Amino acid sequence: MLATQQSLSVEDIEIDLLLEGIFRQYGFDFRKYARSALRRRVRNFIRDEQIGSVSLLQDRILHDRQWLDRFVCSLSVNVSAMFRDAHFYVTFRKGVVPLLRTYPFSRIWVAGVSAGEDLYSLAIVLEEEGIHDRCRIYATDINDAILKRAKDGIYPLDLIKSYTNNYVRAGGKRLFSDHYTAAYERGIMNSSLRDHIVFAQHNLASDASFNEFHVIFCRNVMIYFNSELQAHVFNLLHESLVTFGIIGLGARETMKFSPHEHAYEEIDKNARLYRRIA
Repeated sequence: MLATQQSLSVEDIEIDLLLEGIFRQYGFDFRKYARSALRRRVRNFIRDEQIGSVSLLQDRILHDRQWLDRFVCSLSVNVSAMFRDAHFYVTFRKGVVPLLRTYPFSRIWVAGVSAGEDLYSLAIVLEEEGIHDRCRIYATDINDAILKRAKDGIYPLDLIKSYTNNYVRAGGKRLFSDHYTAAYERGIMNSSLRDHIVFAQHNLASDASFNEFHVIFCRNVMIYFNSELQAHVFNLLHESLVTFGIIGLGARETMKFSPHEHAYEEIDKNARLYRRIA
């Protein structure tokens, strides 16, 4: 639904029309993204592409799929880092890995994988804990270009090196350099980390649940959604999680006030890891 027309600026009206056009033409639904973050990213994209207005951007996107792909990429790339929020991964090792050891096989969903930093952090933990070969990880995102970047697992070497302190604080058991190869100023994540990963396109705003999972990571994704879309995604995640399964959220996200708040218990109040109990 288009936003109310009362007190809207011309820019807001243009953004509403742009999002509605994208939804009708391509099926991507960004209409319930948090407006302040969305407006900022639209402005940045227009500036970077040197386009005069949102209306001109709409014209290009509706008539050229390549413009859509670039625009979607600009919306879905989030600033991240491997082993970001070290306490989250310490708690995952101590509180979640022992649970996964009790299963003969585990399915894990990394929703909104972006460029793959959380994905490879998770895969490294599972490999170091000796259960990687007993897990299947489904890595999904709305945008195919982003998925390709995650699948390639290639990052600027200066960033990779900067992740070393995060890895140590997160309880890493080896040298972080054991998990990647350095070449041409790039760090290439070991191919073994991808052995049990399935990459697939999935839109949290419009697509249905596609499996039952023992663990779901949906970290630093819902901060870009409005309250209505957050509730929808929480319902989707709940539907996709087995009883006693684990959900991991970002540092600024919480299960509190969600539609299924009382179906979960905190594993650690600071780690944003929750166990489904009902």
